[in-house]
Amino acid sequence: MNHPHDLPAAGAADRPGAQPATPPAPASVAAVDAAITSRHSVRAFLPTPVPRATIERILEVASRAPSGTNTQPWRVHVLTGAAKAALSRDIRAAYDDPEQRAQHSEEYAYYPTEWVSPYIDRRRKVGWDLYGLLGIAKGDKARMHEQHGRNYAFFDAPVGLIFTIERVLQQGSWLDYGMFLQSLMIAARARGLDTCPQAAFTQFHRIIAQHLGLDERRETVVCGMSLGWADPAAVENTLVTERAPVAEFARFLD
Repeated sequence: MNHPHDLPAAGAADRPGAQPATPPAPASVAAVDAAITSRHSVRAFLPTPVPRATIERILEVASRAPSGTNTQPWRVHVLTGAAKAALSRDIRAAYDDPEQRAQHSEEYAYYPTEWVSPYIDRRRKVGWDLYGLLGIAKGDKARMHEQHGRNYAFFDAPVGLIFTIERVLQQGSWLDYGMFLQSLMIAARARGLDTCPQAAFTQFHRIIAQHLGLDERRETVVCGMSLGWADPAAVENTLVTERAPVAEFARFLD
C-alpha cells in the first residue's frame, strides 16, 4: 500500500478525463471475476496431491500482494505428507482431551468479545447452515466437536499451510497479510484448486511452534489454510455463504 511519501508523480492516467490506453479484454475481466466469486471455504478435499511447482507458482503470484513500503510481512510453512500428518495428530490429541485443551489459548482475538447485530446474525446463520447440511442437530455437542476437529486434519486436503508473522510488525502489516491470503486463494482458484482459511489453528500455536521450529518470542501464528481439490461428493462443499448487497455497505459521495 502506498503512503503519501511513496506516491509517484502524476502521469497522464492520473489527470481528469484521461482514459486507459488499452481497455481490458472482456475474457480477462470474466476470468478474474470468476476466480474471486467462485472462491468459498471448502471443508472436504480429495487426496489428489498438488505438485510442488504449482504450490510455488501460487505463492509467487500471491507475493505480488501490496504491502506498506514493500515490507512483505508474510511467512508461509507448507506441510504435506508425514509433516502434515504429525502436526494434525498432535493438535487433534490436545483438542480431544479437555484437560490438554484448557492449557491452550489464542494469542490474539480474531472475533469480538461482544457480539452485536448484524455480525452475530451472520455468524449464527452460516453455522446452522453448515450443520444443517451435515445433519447435525442443535445441541449435538459430540458431532459439533467432531466437525470442528476436522480443521486440524486440514479437512483431508493434501496441503496444509501455516502462516506466521514477526512480532515486531504492527497492525498495518496484518492488513497487508490479509491481502496476501486473498491473493493466494484467488491464484489457487485460477488453477481449479480450492482453499479454506482457518483461524482455528491459532489456539494451538505452541504445538505448531514445536513442529515448525518457530521462536515464539519472535513469530506469531496468523492462521492455517487447507489447499487442494474439493471433493465434489461432499455435501458441506455445497454451502455458499450470502453476501450483503453493495447498497448495504457502500456510500457514494459526488
